[in-house]
Amino acid sequence: MNTIRNIYCVGRNYRLHAEELGNEVPKSPLIFSKPTHALIQANGQEISLPVGQGKVHYEAELVIHISRPYKAGIQVENIVDQFALGIDLTLRDVQSRLKKKGHPWLLAKGFPNSAIITEFRKFPGVAACQAVDFSLVQNGNRVQTGNIRDMVFDLQTLIDFCGIHLGLDKGDLLYTGTPAGVGEVDNGDHLQLFWGKDMLGECRIRFFNSKPEPEQQVP
Repeated sequence: MNTIRNIYCVGRNYRLHAEELGNEVPKSPLIFSKPTHALIQANGQEISLPVGQGKVHYEAELVIHISRPYKAGIQVENIVDQFALGIDLTLRDVQSRLKKKGHPWLLAKGFPNSAIITEFRKFPGVAACQAVDFSLVQNGNRVQTGNIRDMVFDLQTLIDFCGIHLGLDKGDLLYTGTPAGVGEVDNGDHLQLFWGKDMLGECRIRFFNSKPEPEQQVP
């Protein structure tokens, strides 16, 4: 896997997904981040997740890899060299409590192994990506299907927004948002990520008992 610097993620970037969770569609990109130790490759192995903090939800996404420093006016094809598929795992109950208090989402989004990633492929360009659906299969059932044509904010908008407000450089990743169909992950689930008919990665989920220290609990 490439050397990764920053992991940026986009929330509510598919209208139907925002609606299924009862959220408003944002007027500008809603960006959050995950620490790099959240990243783990889906290469057929078991992925361990903590239990005892409520529901864990899957969110399948297209992920782009940044190849050079951002400069104003740069186009997607000149700054993105690779793409992958990913799963943004979310502690949904924790996130709901944080949102009610107006707190950041980090505890719900940044736990170890919460940023699943497949193998990378050469980025074929925006038009080519729009011609292919991506999907997540859970235990043999296709639970999410998406296409970047349906994003609220397209790749160029996301790159410009992150580049201007946060900075983008070689090795940064951008999880571009999830379509409708998010749901709960259960112990032993087999997850597969498809680009069209090609499976790019798979894993099996295993929960382990991990009671957080008092200072880590959501107030």
